[in-house]
Parts: sequence; C-alpha cells; structure tokens
Amino acid sequence: MSDEIQQFLEYLRAERGVSPHTLRAYRRDLERLSEDLCEQGSNLLEARIGQIRSHLSRLARRAPAPSTTRRRLAAYRTFYRWALREGILEASPAERLASPKSAHRVPRFLDLPEVLDVVERPVQEGWLQLRNKALLELAYGAGLRVSELAALDRGDIDLTERLVDVRSGKGRKQRLVPFGPPAAEVLSAWIEASSGEQEALFLNYRGQRLSVRSMHRIVRDSGVKNGLSEVHPHALRHTCATHMLAGGADLRAIQEQLGHASLSTTQRYAQLTAQQLVDVYRASPPRASGGFSDSDTPLGRNLTEEEREDEPDS
Repeated sequence: MSDEIQQFLEYLRAERGVSPHTLRAYRRDLERLSEDLCEQGSNLLEARIGQIRSHLSRLARRAPAPSTTRRRLAAYRTFYRWALREGILEASPAERLASPKSAHRVPRFLDLPEVLDVVERPVQEGWLQLRNKALLELAYGAGLRVSELAALDRGDIDLTERLVDVRSGKGRKQRLVPFGPPAAEVLSAWIEASSGEQEALFLNYRGQRLSVRSMHRIVRDSGVKNGLSEVHPHALRHTCATHMLAGGADLRAIQEQLGHASLSTTQRYAQLTAQQLVDVYRASPPRASGGFSDSDTPLGRNLTEEEREDEPDS
C-alpha cells in the first residue's frame, strides 16, 4: 500500500471518524486502482480522468451494481480532495466523473403485526431471550444502527428520562434518542438480570460484549421463528422510520431520530405512496383496529415523542 493511501486512511479514521467497514472498502478500491495504474506505468498522483474512467468500466463488467460504482467513485473523489487540501495535487482527475443513477428503492420494512411478533417473541430462552427482547425493542423502537447497539454501555441508558445516549453514530456524531415505557420496562429487567462488572449493555453467554455479527443472527433467527425470512437489523431501522412517517412524524424528526447526516437520505421514506402509508397505519392488531394507538407505533410504543468476528458469540 502506498504512503499516500496510508496517510489518507489515517486521516479518515482520525479526523473524519469513518467506520472500519468504509475504511476497508476505500482501501480496497484505491489499491485496485493503484495496481491498474501501475500496470500502465502511472500512479494515483499522475492518474488522468480517462484512465480512471477505463478502470471503472472494466470493473463494472464484473460487478455491474450501480451502488458499487458509486462507492468506488466516492473513494476516488474523497482521496483526491484530500490530496488537494494537502497540497499534493493541483487538480482532481475524478471530480468530473459522472456517477451512475440510483434506482432510489424504498427500503424494505415490516408491517406492524410482523414487527411486534419479532420484537415480542425473539429466539432463545431465559435470560438470553430477555436480552434479545431488549435488543429488538431498542433496534425497532429507537431506530438505532446495529453498530450503535453493539457499542452501547449501561451508562448510556437513562431509564428515568427514557433516553439512550448514542455516542458512536456515523462520523462520531452523538445524539440522544428517546424510547417509551415498554422498552424501558424490558431494558430495566435486562440490566437487573445481567448486573455485573461489565460496562457493555448487551452481553453474550460468556459475559462479553455482544458482537454485530451475533446481533444480525439474533434478528434473523427471531424473524425465522415468526415466519419471516431475511429480517435484519437495518430492516427494523427502516420499519421504525416508516411507522414514524405513517404515524405523522415529519421528515426532519425522523432524520434526527435516525441520525442521518443529510435530509436526502431520510427522504427515501417519502417515496412511499399515500396508499402504502394508509395500509401501514391501518395494519394494527385487533385490539386497536381503528389504527395505530399510542402504544403501537414507534413514537408511542418505544418513544415518547459493516464488523464481523470469526467466532459467533450469542
């Protein structure tokens, strides 16, 4: 790996707070481009726009997903902008490259009976099931990222004010996220049942911090237990946002809840049709057939308002 790539990645890690997943992806993309340029007798700092365009074209034939090409372009543009700021270059060869258009797909979400089944009937038994229920309540009700859930400590939970202090959001951004009485009840029970010297909120059976990988598996298996395939933590996050929108929350409130840096990210949920929102609103359990009650939506139910490990640990 070249010195420039190493310095750039260190800048992203130390000053931008970029996630390890993004760092790995950017490193891979830049090293691949560097190798291609080297075969042509060039390097990253001597690259021309035509060389980068040809490189992307060759890669797109093997991995044609537009999202993959957009990520590679983001890596190149960010690298060359950093090089400009550092005075290493005078012009970026990647700035005028056009990104492929996004399909703008609306994220997948669960309807209300489905998500309640998953949250209230998780996998495993005993204290592990209690842990899983607390995890799922917070994932759906607060709309947290799985990496944020994995990083939570006991001290981040304020049961009196019903707030979770998210200190490990994207870009190291901190935010306070509210949750409602049902989440507070199960979190209180879990904290009492798992009391010990560990600071981590969610623990595995060995008493160590529960990993992102295990959280993915818990969510997936809880979905399968309730007859739902391909349920993942991000689907619960999307479900939280969708149910907030259907319950009357505006996009700015959803943006703050989810910790989106840009409102354009949140606006994906505005692509839901009016009929879809009506269907979500009406898809309440029989006990509240007139629509969402305060205890059924994320706003009332739980709100009053990419690392892997080699060994599974759940």
